[in-house]
Amino acid sequence: MTKPVARVPQRSNARSNRERILATARRELGRNPDITLEEIARASGVVRRTLFGHFPGREALLEALAEEAAEALRGALSADPVPAESADRSFARFVLSMWTVGDRYRLLLALARRDLGQERVTEVLAPARRAATAILDRGQRDGVFHTQLPPAVLSAGLEGMTVALLEEVNSGELEDDGTRAAVAALIAAGVPEKQARVVVDEVAPAQATRAAED
Repeated sequence: MTKPVARVPQRSNARSNRERILATARRELGRNPDITLEEIARASGVVRRTLFGHFPGREALLEALAEEAAEALRGALSADPVPAESADRSFARFVLSMWTVGDRYRLLLALARRDLGQERVTEVLAPARRAATAILDRGQRDGVFHTQLPPAVLSAGLEGMTVALLEEVNSGELEDDGTRAAVAALIAAGVPEKQARVVVDEVAPAQATRAAED
């Protein structure tokens, strides 16, 4: 007697398709912001109707990517603070955490003006920017970071540098697991290079363990 063929629940297939479309969109939009929904569907291995069943238009797809990025950023920022940790260690930990969601961060900034709108992108990135500014402010008050720039301005500059490094990794010009970016950020914030390397070497293993667990 022939056994009935087990069927994958339709809901499971739909969820898998949606996740694949989002992952493909995140990758392909990072390469080409002008890519069409039809091209994203083909790259995802689904028909156009399937993509539009999940995302009626480009705006809906981009909003889903924005919410996905917001969730990833919340997860990266959710670690409990280390009591009495120095500001340079806290900032190294922050940069390494952000590096794990760097593609989403970079994509949001790339789509800010023309697609999602600056206001929506600012809303999504606000928690990360507040966290960075708070650490830099504490470090300036403690004499760990230079005071040539206000904390918020310094944070914006370091964000721009980190995103630029992510772009270089994406283009193949740089290989980095985030440690080089973290060292560079600390140096740019005013930490001597030797100390910056020591701090990152101490912090990075714990961050890598946490990322693996997540």
